Amino acid sequence: ILTAKPGSGKSTLLMQVANDIANKGMRVLYASGEESETQIKMRAERILDKLSDNIWVYSVTSLNSVLDQVEKIDPQLIIIDSIQTFTLDEFSQRPGTPTQTMECAYKMTEVAKDLEKPRMVFLVGQMTKQDELAGVRSLEHLVDTVLLIEGDSSEDLRSLMTTKNRYGSTGEIGFFSMTEKGMISIDNPSEYFMTKRSASEQVAGSSLSVIREGTRPIILETEALASKSFLPYPSRISESVRREHLNTLVSILEERAGITFLDKNIVVKSTGGIKVKEQASNLSVMVSIVSSTLNQAVEANSVFIADVGLTGELKNVPSLDTRLREAERMGFKKAYVSKYSSVKEENYKELQVIKMSNISEVLNKLFDI
Repeated sequence: ILTAKPGSGKSTLLMQVANDIANKGMRVLYASGEESETQIKMRAERILDKLSDNIWVYSVTSLNSVLDQVEKIDPQLIIIDSIQTFTLDEFSQRPGTPTQTMECAYKMTEVAKDLEKPRMVFLVGQMTKQDELAGVRSLEHLVDTVLLIEGDSSEDLRSLMTTKNRYGSTGEIGFFSMTEKGMISIDNPSEYFMTKRSASEQVAGSSLSVIREGTRPIILETEALASKSFLPYPSRISESVRREHLNTLVSILEERAGITFLDKNIVVKSTGGIKVKEQASNLSVMVSIVSSTLNQAVEANSVFIADVGLTGELKNVPSLDTRLREAERMGFKKAYVSKYSSVKEENYKELQVIKMSNISEVLNKLFDI
């Protein structure tokens, strides 16, 4: 089942998947209870160079009619968009009620797992205002995989992740750019989540780290802005990390590095709007805040990969070798890590691994404070 906010690109992505599958010679039935055949065809013509002849589009809200078409067409892939709009004739409830939704989902599960003729089935699920899959929780337990598209409809970036997967890891994530031609895969996310600047274009308040989304290492740029506050309580605003976490990092800087932020508003965000969930970027966030406060730029060829404890000490992070390999691949020359990490500097030919013990030591080397 695939779910997302309205306008996130659920139907667009599934139409692209359907066309790819159909171009490989398999038959696809795309059943929609939300759009007419004309609307679906218009979208397909907009995002696809050529719509495959192996796709059958059927606009109806009766699942019984869909099952009849399954018998006639014998498709290998069935897309139900969305499950909350369909009904079975043997039940009197309206579309979207728990009974209709679950019974329709049960029926499609039977179709998918038929021993004589198994099929692949995608269900589209509507999302509630609380950003959760609409309907009873049993719907998630019924399906094999729950896919979630995240992304603001006002921005191009979309991320596709799994919250449940019976056939693999839930840690994998895919990134896409929403364009007029549909969802375009971002195959090198590191280039997407950092701003390309020349040596003469370096700006204060920017630093880079290497995070992991699933098994993929990604170079992530953190931007910070420290401005004069004229209020008793300065603002702490962040689009990429939790506000409580930002306050913690600022407190560490004040107590362990001796930098005062009592009169500073601090705003933090990440390039591309990605949510930072890992502790490995803590050092990078703190460096960007100090860089903006002192109005001194950080070397563009440096990355910062470490957690920072309440004591100010740099902590080791998981999969550091994988992160350093990505930084070296992207052409970076210096990587600041914890001295407690077990990586060997000689393993990296083009990347200088600089081991530091605490946040003060890092700031002294970068800004001479």
